[in-house]
Amino acid sequence: MRTDRLDRITEGGVIAILRGVGRDDAVAVADAVVDAGVTALEVTADTPNAMASIEAIADRVDDAVVGAGTVLDAETARAAQLAGAEFLVTPTVNRGVIRTANRYGTPVAVGAYTPTEAIEAYEAGADAVKVFPAKTGGPDHVAAIGGPLPQIPLVPTGGVGADNAGEYVRAGAVAVGVGSSIVDDEAVADGDFDAVRENARAVVEAVAAARE
Repeated sequence: MRTDRLDRITEGGVIAILRGVGRDDAVAVADAVVDAGVTALEVTADTPNAMASIEAIADRVDDAVVGAGTVLDAETARAAQLAGAEFLVTPTVNRGVIRTANRYGTPVAVGAYTPTEAIEAYEAGADAVKVFPAKTGGPDHVAAIGGPLPQIPLVPTGGVGADNAGEYVRAGAVAVGVGSSIVDDEAVADGDFDAVRENARAVVEAVAAARE
């Protein structure tokens, strides 16, 4: 099951990140991005009622996996698992979160920025490394980490959108984490989920084209 969840994330290549999106809107966003071909959704734990959103999306969506992001400690990790999170994402190397993920068979992408942090996370049990913040180093930074560490799946996040997602894939990323470039706050506030769908489709198409 753990491998299946990882495959769903890497096969689609896009994790749509929902930060600060209310529960009701979260379900509508999930419908829109999944319709566009996204196979993984991440609700950040710093979102109000995040666990309720995770549970609602998990109950609603069959064609994608839903996970929790910005997981800072083991307690939050376990709460997310119990709410139905199928993967976990951290912004930093936190061994307590990694242990909790491993203990209950939940894939975890651990935030790191340097090769040292990346190998520490992987050796501690991370399934993938979230290269964060990606925008400060760009695709070249991802390629530089992947060069000596090809065994570590890299998921750049932060400043990734349709205009550069393909560059990250060509640099070696197995998937990209995309927040506001897909889940635009103004579009969500206006209930314009068609715009969210189109944003998501643009990123999905960029990743697919880079893999050809």
